[in-house]
Amino acid sequence: MEKLYVHPLPVRIWHWINAAGFIVLILTGIQLRYADLFHVLPFPVTVRAHNWVGFTLIVNYFLWLLFYLFTDKIKVYHPELDPAKHFRNTLRQLQYYGYGIFKGDPNPHHVSLYHKFNPLQSVAYQVIMILLVPIQFYTGLLLWDLERFGGSVALFGGVRVVDTVHVSLFVFFIAFIFVHPYLASLGHTWSAHFKAMLTGYEEVD
Repeated sequence: MEKLYVHPLPVRIWHWINAAGFIVLILTGIQLRYADLFHVLPFPVTVRAHNWVGFTLIVNYFLWLLFYLFTDKIKVYHPELDPAKHFRNTLRQLQYYGYGIFKGDPNPHHVSLYHKFNPLQSVAYQVIMILLVPIQFYTGLLLWDLERFGGSVALFGGVRVVDTVHVSLFVFFIAFIFVHPYLASLGHTWSAHFKAMLTGYEEVD
């Protein structure tokens, strides 16, 4: 096995801060949404924790964005511009996850310095990081101070629309918290990708 340094230190720091922060936001969000059913912390403490962790993750997100925009690492997010090749690679990856992995077939995607994501991961992370995460942060910011951002709330369609979008994405990220570790366990050993996100080095053939 060859070791390839594909996860720079800033990305690893961002990843673990983001992971811990999202777990805190989910847990505090559950208590805020269902206060009658879940009561772990005093309500004012839960509100403050949710708000401050949210602000921390917004700052963390922009640090992540600046790192990728101003280094050559942005290449890992470049989409495949050949539609036929993208479709072919995506189909192979789907076949692997849906069938081949259970037969012991090798993963069709081979990690390299600027291609650490397979076609499905590439599309998923582009949608999540460029669209869904900013929307979640934006709606959270609006709900944080409805009076200050009254104009933006009205433009968005009202408080009910803002809240519905925020809660819908909240449910999506709960699912993501469970799916992401499962997919991360599908390396050549169950712990290989977890170790890589700690050390920076992926083991490749």
